Amino acid sequence: MTSVDGPTGPTRSGQGTDPTSTGAAPAGTTHTLSDPPAVGTPTGPYPADTPTAPHLHPAAGAGVDGPPPGSWSAGPPVVWQPPEPDRLTRFVLRLHARSPRWAAPLAALGCVAAGMAYALVSDPTTSDPDAAPSCLLKLTTGLDCPGCGGTRALWYLLHADLPAAARHHAVFVFAVPFLAYLFVAWAGRQAFGWRLPELRLSSPVIGGFLAVWMAFSVLRNLPWAPFTALYV
Repeated sequence: MTSVDGPTGPTRSGQGTDPTSTGAAPAGTTHTLSDPPAVGTPTGPYPADTPTAPHLHPAAGAGVDGPPPGSWSAGPPVVWQPPEPDRLTRFVLRLHARSPRWAAPLAALGCVAAGMAYALVSDPTTSDPDAAPSCLLKLTTGLDCPGCGGTRALWYLLHADLPAAARHHAVFVFAVPFLAYLFVAWAGRQAFGWRLPELRLSSPVIGGFLAVWMAFSVLRNLPWAPFTALYV
C-alpha cells in the first residue's frame, strides 16, 4: 500500500518501511507499508475523538472494559443456595441415615402383610356391596372401577383358589407373580446384598400393561355376554 504526502520524489530506504518506527519521513517522501494497519486503527478522515470512529466501538465480548451491560456475565456470579430443610425433613433424613439396611424392606413387608391380614379378616367375599369401605364409583354409578374385585381376588389367592381369583380380577392375578418377584429382588438386594436377575420393565411394556388394564376395566362393564361374566 502506497501513500503520497506531497510531490513525488525518490524513495528513501529505511524510512516508512516499519510501521512501528518513531522517525517521521520528510514531506514529499513516498512511504511503502509492508503490513496493513492494526485492527481498530482509525482509517477515515475523522479525528480519533470522533464518536463514529471504529475503534471507539469494540466488538461484543472483546473484554476491554468488561462484559457489556445487561449481559448474563455482568456482575459477580450468583451461587444457588439450597433451601434449608424443615424439621420433619431433617428428622426423616436423620432416621434414614441411621437406620440399618434391612429397615426399609422390613417396613415394606409389614405393609404387604397388613394388607393380606385385612383381606383375610374382613372376608370381602361375604360382605355387602355397600359395606364400608366401599368403592365410591360403584356405590354411586353401579360400575366397576379398575380396582374393583382386587381384594376378593387376593382373598381367593390366599386360599389357593386361582379360578375364583381370576374371575374377580384377572389383571391383578396376572400381575401378582411379577410384583412378588420385584419385591423379593429389591428386598434381598437391600437387606442381604443378593444379586438376583433384574426384571427390566421398559416404558412400552408398562404402557401396554396399563392399556390392557384400562381395556379390561371397560369391557367388564359392558352389558352383553360374554363380558357380563367379568362384572363383579
